[in-house]
Amino acid sequence: MNPGPSARLGLVAVGAASAVLLSACGGPGTSSEPSGEAAEGYPVTVETLFGDVEIADRPQNVAALGWSDAETALALGVQPVGVADWQGYGGAGVGPWAADLLDSEPTQLGTMEPNIEAIASLEPDVILDTRSDNSQERHDLLSPVAPVVGPPPEVEVTYGTTWQQQTRQVAQVVGEEERGEELVTELEGRFEELRAENAGFADLTIAVGAYFDGQYGAYVPGDTRVDVLTELGFEYKPELVEMADGAFYTDLSSELVEELDADLTLVFPIGDADTAAFLDEDPVLQGIPSAEAGRLLVLDDPELVNAFSSGSTLGIHHALDEIVPLIQETLED
Repeated sequence: MNPGPSARLGLVAVGAASAVLLSACGGPGTSSEPSGEAAEGYPVTVETLFGDVEIADRPQNVAALGWSDAETALALGVQPVGVADWQGYGGAGVGPWAADLLDSEPTQLGTMEPNIEAIASLEPDVILDTRSDNSQERHDLLSPVAPVVGPPPEVEVTYGTTWQQQTRQVAQVVGEEERGEELVTELEGRFEELRAENAGFADLTIAVGAYFDGQYGAYVPGDTRVDVLTELGFEYKPELVEMADGAFYTDLSSELVEELDADLTLVFPIGDADTAAFLDEDPVLQGIPSAEAGRLLVLDDPELVNAFSSGSTLGIHHALDEIVPLIQETLED
């Protein structure tokens, strides 16, 4: 599994060869001209962090570069021609909960280092980058190829676009706003039902941690994983939010792992499949009060971790099927 975006990583620009290629290909600018009469409802203007983007006609070739943009497009009935495989699925580049919706395998386009040559070769009508690092550098790298729909203007945390915002943003681009609202309403309704069935969650604090490459860390609100749990009713531990200082994630030294203590602590491994077994035995993690009290939940199923991390309506539905019973079981012990 790809560790995905982290506060320690930044965008590495593609080399000069990409710029030469784009210049030679005469890549499109920030808006596309309609060929003939535009589809009903077009053109549309999409508000983004980098200004308004005009989509002149219903896109035919959609490149999905942002975290879970591909799964969101598929949920809306749109086949992306290229995808960014943020979680290292391989093959189709989307989770198994979305792969069956693909008619054919899309082109892999890179994640934090987008493959500009591959993107340009697809001649996209639009590039979706709605959940990204929010950097002007990334936007400027992509915008010579096609109109880039980045995060909504109100998104402040990197990779902090909510699943509701992403669904609505992509739906507007592809002309499926009615279907987008159906997807949002359906998942929000499921969260409401789960909160009603588990009213006790609202009285509990929660902390979400990860272990990657020998380092613990904590996610905070603004990250899709934490948002799923707070939408179930949990209150997030405020001390961790302060430590993150505006980011979605903060590294934790061994001395600070105890900050993950809460009424419920949820931790998952990133990468090596053997890491989950390590977490079950690690004296540092197992020594925090919530672990000693039996209130530590280690997610050891890679598919569940990926679904939990996906941030798409499809992935969240899949994650809720398994994670809610696991939480209930942990709190009952």
